Amino acid sequence: MKTPRLTALTAATIAVAVLAACSGGTTSGDKGDTRTLTLASVDQGSVEDVVKAFEKANPGVKVRYTTSGADQYQQQIRTQLSSGTAPDVMSVWPGNGNPAATHVLAEPGYLRDLSDRPWAAKLPDAVKSVAQYDDKTYTALFGQNGIGAVYNEQALQKSGLTAPTTWTQLLKFCKDAAAKGTPAFALGNQDNWVTQIVLYALVATTVYGPDRDFDTKMQAGKATFAKSQWTTALDKYLTMEKTGCFQKNPLGTTYEASQQLAATGKTLGIVQGNWVIALLKPKNPKATYTLKPLPGVDDPTRTIVPAAAGAGYGINAKAKNEELALKFVDFVMSPKGMNLYAKKQGGLPTLPDTGYTADPSLTELSTFIKDGRTVPFMDQLWPNTKVQQTMLSGLQEIFSDQSTPEKVLKAMDADYQAGG
Repeated sequence: MKTPRLTALTAATIAVAVLAACSGGTTSGDKGDTRTLTLASVDQGSVEDVVKAFEKANPGVKVRYTTSGADQYQQQIRTQLSSGTAPDVMSVWPGNGNPAATHVLAEPGYLRDLSDRPWAAKLPDAVKSVAQYDDKTYTALFGQNGIGAVYNEQALQKSGLTAPTTWTQLLKFCKDAAAKGTPAFALGNQDNWVTQIVLYALVATTVYGPDRDFDTKMQAGKATFAKSQWTTALDKYLTMEKTGCFQKNPLGTTYEASQQLAATGKTLGIVQGNWVIALLKPKNPKATYTLKPLPGVDDPTRTIVPAAAGAGYGINAKAKNEELALKFVDFVMSPKGMNLYAKKQGGLPTLPDTGYTADPSLTELSTFIKDGRTVPFMDQLWPNTKVQQTMLSGLQEIFSDQSTPEKVLKAMDADYQAGG
């Protein structure tokens, strides 16, 4: 693989993106008001403070904003863009992995070119490549995220168990936790984007550990999902389920409910992106949380973590208030804006030298990123959004015994080979 092209986890994930629909913000001003900015965001729980800081730094300016979960947002934003009712600024994912990703929205001309912004040239190559389409920068990517096992330290200490570092230890950990009446991990597979998280954590090590060039081989037609270590990763995912690593009925558990289980110690943790830490803290402020790699092999030195730029912001090419939109995006990409987001989301800024001190919960993630022991979220280099949608629905069908790993991986191959 060439320079890692980080993107936001899939299609629906991430970057704090995946939250229950809700809305908020100021409502004063008309759309034509040059002092009012319209914004659609998936950053519930963090965009609120950024909006307040932006309004404070720009007296008289008001931001009308809505927040929603990634699945809902991705369906709505395309409709709004095509009908001319989209807001000035909107959440956009890196790369090409979902319906609201950079390539997907830039290609038809929905996004304004941001290559002239002062921060665009400063983006690290790995981030810049997925913020761009046709060598032009369209997305302001302000944070990096990683996927792993997020442990409730108090619940873990109470159980008397230790976080596993090998695959064999992981299975024993799950059995021991279940025997104590507290499942190891919460899993909210009712929200279909969540189905991919555990799989991505396992694919990073099992697929890319032995073959960092796997994506290149896929693009050249020399590798497939169905005849690769993806089969091993999916088998391990199902082995975790059969071993009792998760609470009962993951398909009947929402993402929100899974957070509650982990925060209150009903499980010892949750396999998720680091963004979930910011959501767990309000549910149990007395608890502390730590993200560690989810082991997929028995040699800890071979463990690799999925890490990527999270969802950022793009500007509507037909924005009614372009000047204010540019000011907001530049604020988000300033040290103040990035650090505020990073603090609220429990992530890491994309630009260096912002003076940010990472949360102690991300110590291991920071080390893995620094040591180059990461791979991008898997969907970022896929040629179309259908591959991921097939994977997400297929995983739900596997968990409900309506499909098999072989069928799902073959279907993903068919969608991949169909191209963009």
